[in-house]
Amino acid sequence: MATSDVAVQSAGDRTAQKKIVNDFSIQVATVNGSGSQSANNVLLRSIFRMGIPVSGKNLFPSNIAGLPTWYTIRASKHGYIARKKEIDLLIAMNPETAKEDVMSLSPGAAVIYDEPLNLSSLRTDLIFYAVPYDKIVATVCPDAKLRKLVKNMIYVGVAAQILQIDMARVEAEVEKQFAKKQRAKDLNLGAIHAGFDYAKASLSKADPFFVEASNQTTGKIIIDGNAAAALGAMFGGVTVVTWYPITPSSSVVEQLIDYLKKYRVTNDGKATFAVVQAEDELAAVGMVLGAGWAGARSMTATSGPGISLMSEFVGLGYYAELPGVIFDIQRVGPSTGLPTRTAQGDILACATLSHGDTKHVLLLPGSVNECFTMSMEAFDIAERMQSPVFVLSDLDLGMNNWMSEPFSYPTKPIDRGKVLSAEELTKLGGFARYKDVDGDAIPYRTLPGTDHPAAAYFTRGSGHNEKAQYSERGDDYQNNMERLNRKFETARTLVPKPEMVANGTSKIGIIAYGTTDFAMRESRDQLAKEFNIKTDYLRLRAYPFTREAHDFVASHDRVYVVEQNRDAQMLSLLKLDLDATQVPKLRSVRHYNGLPVDARSLTDEIVSQEGK
Repeated sequence: MATSDVAVQSAGDRTAQKKIVNDFSIQVATVNGSGSQSANNVLLRSIFRMGIPVSGKNLFPSNIAGLPTWYTIRASKHGYIARKKEIDLLIAMNPETAKEDVMSLSPGAAVIYDEPLNLSSLRTDLIFYAVPYDKIVATVCPDAKLRKLVKNMIYVGVAAQILQIDMARVEAEVEKQFAKKQRAKDLNLGAIHAGFDYAKASLSKADPFFVEASNQTTGKIIIDGNAAAALGAMFGGVTVVTWYPITPSSSVVEQLIDYLKKYRVTNDGKATFAVVQAEDELAAVGMVLGAGWAGARSMTATSGPGISLMSEFVGLGYYAELPGVIFDIQRVGPSTGLPTRTAQGDILACATLSHGDTKHVLLLPGSVNECFTMSMEAFDIAERMQSPVFVLSDLDLGMNNWMSEPFSYPTKPIDRGKVLSAEELTKLGGFARYKDVDGDAIPYRTLPGTDHPAAAYFTRGSGHNEKAQYSERGDDYQNNMERLNRKFETARTLVPKPEMVANGTSKIGIIAYGTTDFAMRESRDQLAKEFNIKTDYLRLRAYPFTREAHDFVASHDRVYVVEQNRDAQMLSLLKLDLDATQVPKLRSVRHYNGLPVDARSLTDEIVSQEGK
């Protein structure tokens, strides 16, 4: 067999001395709008179907087409699914970024590139594979208009040959992807085989990266967090969905609509749900709270700019005590920021959204499975608390593909909280809407239409006493606000407790949450193996914090709070919540360049702060 770049064969020989199996990252560099998504999904899922843990991350621009986009696939026999900082195999399809992409690689990496780009002249410490894509695609796609799209599948075939991916798995994924489009299926299969055959005949294997069949993904699924959240909302009993489209939250509602149409329509064709696209996010959350007041399970989905607009109505929900669920799929701010990049920058905004004194419950899913389960929990908590509840995901978790165990079918009954029926009102003889009867600061409520003369009350966003009567008395206002504060303390008993990932005898503690967890788990292994730094680890799952978070900080000499924002927002909430004597223990590790956080960056920062 001939090699495409003889000049760098020596570099390939040196690298190939150590075979690396099922432990590498691939980056595909293309142009937004070129149709590479299908090709990348086939490549990702083919590796997954060979039994190897994988994750896929799409780094795309905020315009419709024309700007650079990158897709990263990580295969890890160790089960690591955070973004890997280093790229092992680059598939360079974008002439505008090709040089920069190549120059950013570490020595020994491999590059599959379009032959006319002549990238092999840039460096002598990489392995290059030149592929004449235009010549190959012309042989399999007679329609010149379609060649730009079909061309992407050629690199799937080339990569399959070089990495030794089972072609039967690749073919099965194409069959699945284009099941209802025979012509598209035939064209794409033809392109993949053409790329595979070219690589087999013309390229010599010189890199050390191989795929070998394993059984680590048996029974597992691949899904994105927004789809999982949509499923959870449906199983959680949502009946009213209001929204205004905004990246990266739109697919929560788009996929929920598909699920509702499939599973929430009666045999005679009647929908048992309502979906409303509002004129803006403020209107959307107003409808959510109105529906919650009326007894529906209601929700909306948005991102940071939408959260800003919702402030006034969310304050009404807190003060008038109206249930509703708000999914915030976080992106980079402030203002428009970087709308297609990921962050954890809405923590403080959501925790205290609105003017005046407000405190809101936040749920912090750390996996697609928790996107599913916490979506259901959010509706129960919202109705038990009679208050808005936020589910804070992010672009990385929401829009990217993640490997997961199959979701468990829910078995717990829906919890509507303290809702009085007509029969219960008869026994009581009446009720005061905002009175703390049970000592947990959560009052009882009735739903509109309850057939009892004592069921009526005024829902007030202005000053009121416990009987829901209008009041500007200072003591009435103060008593009500103190009760709302005690209700927030009750929430500590209702929210998911933190996950104690590791709690041994180390003096060093680490706290993280959400998608930071994936990188943090890998970073802890790096700290232990490379620097002999042993750490304990607590993953937060909700705000307000439960006693476990307080105890974890108290039991360590120093605690690193790891998050994806500039201003250490979670650390700020912890400072407000902890005893003042514990605050000096806290240290901040922040990542906020818009890319999903990687383990190496966290390791380097902690090692630096430890003075190693």
